[in-house]
Amino acid sequence: MDKKLGLAALTALVLSSMLGAGVFSLPQNMAAVASPAALLIGWAITGVGILMLAVAMLILSRLRPDLDGGIFTYAREGFGELMGFCSAWGYWLCAVIANVSYLVIVFSALSFFTDTPELRLFGDGNTWQSIVGASVLLWVVHWLVLRGVQTAASINLAATMAKLLPLGLFVVLAVMAFKMDVFALDFTGVSLGVPVWEQVKNTMLITLWVFIGVEGAVVVSARARNRADVGRATLLAVLAALVVYLLVTLLSLGVVARPELAQMRNPSMAGLMVDMMGKWGEVVIAVGLIVSVCGAYLSWTIMAAEVPLLAATHKAFPKRFARQNARNAPSASLWLTNISVQICLVLIWLTGSDYNTLLTIASEMILVPYFLVGAYLLKIAKKPLHQFVGIGACIYGLWLLYASGPMHLLLSVVLYAPGLLVFMYARRTHSDNVQLNLREKAAMVVLLIAALPATWMLMR
Repeated sequence: MDKKLGLAALTALVLSSMLGAGVFSLPQNMAAVASPAALLIGWAITGVGILMLAVAMLILSRLRPDLDGGIFTYAREGFGELMGFCSAWGYWLCAVIANVSYLVIVFSALSFFTDTPELRLFGDGNTWQSIVGASVLLWVVHWLVLRGVQTAASINLAATMAKLLPLGLFVVLAVMAFKMDVFALDFTGVSLGVPVWEQVKNTMLITLWVFIGVEGAVVVSARARNRADVGRATLLAVLAALVVYLLVTLLSLGVVARPELAQMRNPSMAGLMVDMMGKWGEVVIAVGLIVSVCGAYLSWTIMAAEVPLLAATHKAFPKRFARQNARNAPSASLWLTNISVQICLVLIWLTGSDYNTLLTIASEMILVPYFLVGAYLLKIAKKPLHQFVGIGACIYGLWLLYASGPMHLLLSVVLYAPGLLVFMYARRTHSDNVQLNLREKAAMVVLLIAALPATWMLMR
């Protein structure tokens, strides 16, 4: 396998996968659930937690450079075959559903330019015209990635630079329009009727979603030109994203009062730009949103296709998904991923759904793989500093699981359970598979039993 991705390409891959559509709706999303005081606390917790996770990945890339499958191989090496598979399966499903969301959002944003009160062309991204357009984009990107991961990563680097321009413009204008008296208005959120700590908890899943993708460089680490760049790229991208998110959310509260900001239509950044620079502000943000989402979609396609390849290489997915084409692109797993995305797009059209419930469950599925990164570092750490980082990453992972609530975690079992069939079939396709121990067999039984009430609750 060619190792061709340098530090810039790896950093852009991580940053682009994090800076997708979420940042453009972040002002309203945060203002709806939290006061300025809660946001300051929430971002402090998130900042420390996500940096702990990023540093944990950096340390693991140095301690175990032989594990080039990222969060999947960390879970497998530390906690067994079944846990490794569940980590890969959950992450892959999250990536597939994220890709569906990006395709839908692109055409929802295009409706800004095409739709009128009399003509609903692209609507919320779930009309038949949107699905046709999304399908064309899906297979164009498919062809692009088949030409080689390096080619796709180079285009992604350019897209990342382009998406930072409207965000930079927003920050500059928001600094100029910022008013401290507006920011300090109802500083602790008395009007929300919720204690500050509860407000902080309510921000956690929002901050999680905008940071999903932090593991991008680790996932494609086998393609890195220099293994040391994997940890550096992760840390650089996290710091850059954290600065962007902090500036966007906190400055917005100084431009428009929190109650008014909470009522804005998303992408709320467009409404703020109109306040700051007139009607052209909406156009700038709409174009920025489309470029940003397309870049994030390209990043996530690369990562989503890489996971079945790595899992098949390590005997957790069926053997056929380990195939690569002449350009070292993960061709078999790319077909699996994009056929799954295409099926989801058709389901979106047939149901007219915006699939928010499914998206919430998918975001839950990445919590356990993130927690296992910290847990694995804690398991193998020898130095006090490494142990401290492992403990910090574990605490952050547990805090996210608590903040999300047990209900959503239980519902994610519905998506884990079918994966067990894939796991069992995969083991039959590899002649030299390792036997499961009694604890892993018991865990499979518990997972299948838990899927029954979880399915019933989801149907309700």
